[in-house]
Amino acid sequence: MRDNIVKPSILPGFMELIPTEQILFNRMMDTIRENYEKFGFLPIDTPVIEKTEVLLAKGGGETEKQIYRFKKGTTDMSLRFDLTVPLARYVSQHYSELEFPFRRYHIGKVYRGERNQRGRFREFYQCDIDIIGNGKLDIINDAEIPAVIYSTFVDLGFDSFTIKINNRKILKGFFQNLGIDDSTLVLRTIDKLEKIGIENVKKELIEIGLDDDGMHKVLQFIDISGSNDEILRELQELEIENEIFVEGLDELKKVNEYIEMFGVPKENYIIDLTIARGLDYYTGTVYETFLDDYPEIGSVCSGGRYDNLASHYINQKLPGVGISIGLTRLFYQLNEANIIGATDNSLTTVLIIPMKGCMDKSIEMASTLRREGIYTQVYLETGKMGKKFNYADRLNIPYVIVIGEDEVKNNAYSLRNMESGEQKALSIEEILEYLK
Repeated sequence: MRDNIVKPSILPGFMELIPTEQILFNRMMDTIRENYEKFGFLPIDTPVIEKTEVLLAKGGGETEKQIYRFKKGTTDMSLRFDLTVPLARYVSQHYSELEFPFRRYHIGKVYRGERNQRGRFREFYQCDIDIIGNGKLDIINDAEIPAVIYSTFVDLGFDSFTIKINNRKILKGFFQNLGIDDSTLVLRTIDKLEKIGIENVKKELIEIGLDDDGMHKVLQFIDISGSNDEILRELQELEIENEIFVEGLDELKKVNEYIEMFGVPKENYIIDLTIARGLDYYTGTVYETFLDDYPEIGSVCSGGRYDNLASHYINQKLPGVGISIGLTRLFYQLNEANIIGATDNSLTTVLIIPMKGCMDKSIEMASTLRREGIYTQVYLETGKMGKKFNYADRLNIPYVIVIGEDEVKNNAYSLRNMESGEQKALSIEEILEYLK
């Protein structure tokens, strides 16, 4: 026995699937892609490796700690940690070649040096869409984004899910009205409500400098609930004159008004004043999507509006709105919770089994079937007939065609339905018609 064999393994935080699971994963990705394209989003792809100075243009902080960074010669480079920063670079670089508003989708792998824990990945797929305006971008775009979310998750097979919507200007304006000038820490704390609970939120609000009165007013505010119209009416009745608050409330009213026009049923979206999104660059509308029957999974799709995508790369103001689905994490969580299940072992529709001396005819027939769009495989190995049928059975290939001398001579080929066991003798033309 050789003593230099390396034990096969992968690094923690990376996901690797067997073909059955990969087929399901790819179908989910295809569903997301088809929905993005249905709404007029255009595909782009950017390099997995970017110049470090580009990725860290707005400063390091937590990002710098998480990126995979290395040098080759004198070139300082890093693996992309999201698809938004590459988008900003892309739009800036190709600004004169793009039509605005620029609607792009990007499905690709990103890399983060996350602390190793179950369900957290260092390499994972993100599926992003963004609408980028040149100088300005109408608020109605913010109302269309939930329609993309709705269409996508319905096609993924979910009926019961809720898109939660808010506007950060409302929160920011409310905090300013209370005399809180820097609302960033308050927003980040509110955004943790689902994760850490109300008592810990209270504690953190006090720790960042709010007095008891301010803390209670903040909690009272985000506790406003009811139907969308009731929440909007209650916000209006607060009679807050802060300019940012008024602007945010007007935007939220308009988004609420148009979402239903875009085909999203009322039961699938609600205004929720606790939705803040922790990332600093969101400036207006924000979204979080939750599966109603599986709240423990957390948000499955999130995003929002930002004022200026590419201020670190170009002087033009480029406002935008977008969302992201973390497909790797979503797939993992749905699979772990047995909400989805991989069943297909193969993509092949028909397996052709050649008898002795009939390999040429079998390959010819396979080519004919493939030209007609029928996924076909020829069994090229020798062995007993039972073994060949077992192969088709184990891979759940629905049909088998056996080709022997008699079949070739009579142009009548035995087509077996592997599920029912039914067998028919058909000509090539009849097989084509039957399988299409």
